[in-house]
Amino acid sequence: MNKSLKLWGALCLSFMLTACGSLPDSLATTNENVIAQYQPVVDAQDGSEVRLGGVIDTVTNLATQTRIEIVNLPIDKYGKPDIDQEPNGRFIAYVDGFIDPVTYTRGRLITVGGSKAGDERGKVGEFEADFPVIKAYGQYLWRVEERLIINRQASAFHSCWGYYCDDFYYGPTQGRVIKEVK
Repeated sequence: MNKSLKLWGALCLSFMLTACGSLPDSLATTNENVIAQYQPVVDAQDGSEVRLGGVIDTVTNLATQTRIEIVNLPIDKYGKPDIDQEPNGRFIAYVDGFIDPVTYTRGRLITVGGSKAGDERGKVGEFEADFPVIKAYGQYLWRVEERLIINRQASAFHSCWGYYCDDFYYGPTQGRVIKEVK
């Protein structure tokens, strides 16, 4: 009985850990040679399977598809854009059908999987450039969660009332906000 309980607990724990760090289903593929870095996508041949992510700049609904212009951010093996890195280019994703610009609003994080479909000439302000185009088979919107961590200096005065125990703090308290993509 004890061994089966330990085995069951280990299986549940391994399932939870794999669920925390996996590629979203909409981006999954059987191809092991997906190109997931910006410069190799720029240099790739048309038809190559690619996966890029970043920050949405503009969304334009056309007659049968939607054009999404994305500011590229490096992505990890789970497809999450790394918000601690600097953007390094732009790309265009074409998604079949209608995408609501309220949901896919400017500033949201997105990852797109698809095949490279050439380049498209575009402008950012007055600057003209060629952006790689992805014909998307899937996309995933990410959210950024924030946690506040407060750093306090320990003091010699300690007070405790019932279940609540805390030090007496004198002076300013410092903290930091941790942002995590989920």
